Amino acid sequence: MILLNIALSLIISYLIGSIPTAYIAGRLKGIDIRQHGSGNVGATNAFRVLGKVPGSIVLLIDVAKGIIPVTLIGDAFGLEGVLPRILLAICVVVGHNWTIFLNFKGGKGMATSLGVLIGLTFEITAIRPVLGLSVLLWGIVFLSTGFVSLASVIAAVFLPVWMIVLKQSTELIVLGIIFCVFIVLRHRSNIERLLKNQESRVRFSFFKKSPSS
Repeated sequence: MILLNIALSLIISYLIGSIPTAYIAGRLKGIDIRQHGSGNVGATNAFRVLGKVPGSIVLLIDVAKGIIPVTLIGDAFGLEGVLPRILLAICVVVGHNWTIFLNFKGGKGMATSLGVLIGLTFEITAIRPVLGLSVLLWGIVFLSTGFVSLASVIAAVFLPVWMIVLKQSTELIVLGIIFCVFIVLRHRSNIERLLKNQESRVRFSFFKKSPSS
């Protein structure tokens, strides 16, 4: 029964992660978001293509997608301990990044990974400083450069570092490394554009205009 509960919860978590929020939001406005902007079905491209309000809704839902499996789904199936929730966390991010509903082509996982970390703080209070440092670092890099992608990659790289420095459990450190690898790999094209000075910035008045991607 325990193995069945774990298997069902992993499948449900993957399917929750697979909900292509940005794609659905685009379709509601009569467009295929994959054909606009960066072509990515994530919150950043939703902001770029659909506007602030739809983009904000997509962002909030993508974050919620990460929270639900490690809290509600884990509780519903009676899963106890850190390891089962970490497995749920990985499955929901895999679902977001490689959604079954769009031929396994999904988003880049940053918002859903954030949701996972938020969800884990309800169960594992020791991870709260890691979440705080990660959000703070992302904000500093983003506000100082205007690059969402650069902020995401740097925050991802430092995620396992914070976990090691703050002496998190081995399971959480492994999760941090996996999330780091996922996010860096999903941002490969952004990294290439950053190196070529071709990446798009968010247009704040104190940022200079840069070439669009």
